[in-house]
Amino acid sequence: MRKVIIAIVVLLVFYVAGYVAVRQTYSEVWERDGNVYVLFPSSAVYYLFRPVTYLDAALTGMRFHIGPHQ
Repeated sequence: MRKVIIAIVVLLVFYVAGYVAVRQTYSEVWERDGNVYVLFPSSAVYYLFRPVTYLDAALTGMRFHIGPHQ
């Protein structure tokens, strides 16, 4: 049982670290409204990290968008 808990914690740490890397890499200020957005490169990446984006938005006010702004 302990190995399962450790594996879950390790996976959770990698998931959050991956999200932080994406957030830092793809953050951009949109000139139109002056807000910072995370511009996900694809919908697959967006949906992978969608659960954590809700928490991020609630805690930091970050906004999210798939692909570049038009």
